[in-house]
Amino acid sequence: MRLTGTVSSGLGRAHIFMAQPHYQEQFKTLLGGAAWPGTLNLAIEGQDLVNYIALRKKSGIDTLDASDEDRSSASQIDVSMHEAHRIRGFLRDGVSFGGATAFSALLESGGQTTECAILIPDLTRHTDVVEVIACAFLREKLSLQDDDIVSIQVN
Repeated sequence: MRLTGTVSSGLGRAHIFMAQPHYQEQFKTLLGGAAWPGTLNLAIEGQDLVNYIALRKKSGIDTLDASDEDRSSASQIDVSMHEAHRIRGFLRDGVSFGGATAFSALLESGGQTTECAILIPDLTRHTDVVEVIACAFLREKLSLQDDDIVSIQVN
C-alpha cells in the first residue's frame, strides 16, 4: 500500500512521548535503532485517506470520525499483508502514556528512500494526518518543508 501526503507541521508535542525510554526500547526493535524524538506529519486525503482508515481499523482505532463513505470504502481494502506492531503504553508517576500501533514502511522523497514506520496512537486528535517515525530527523535528512509531497510504501 502506498500513501502520498503533504508535509505539515504538527502540534510540537510528539517529542514528549517519543523521548520516553519505554517507547524508545520498542522503537529500537521496530526500526533497528532509536527513533528521532518527534514525528513527521503528512496530511492525506482522497483514496490515501481511505487506505489509512483501513490501517487504523486494523489497529483497532475507532474510525467514527471518518465519513460513512470513507469507512465503507476502507472496509473493502485488504490490509492483511501489513503486519501491525503493537507499541505498549505504560504508567509513570501516575501519568498514563497510551499505546499505539506501528506499520513498517519506506518513505520516498526526491529520489531518496528512508526506512520508517507509520505510528497510529490509540488516542490522537489526528484523523487525516499520518504520523511517521524514523531513526533520522526526516525533515533535515530529506530537506523537507511544509507543503512538500512525499510517499510512503507500507511494508
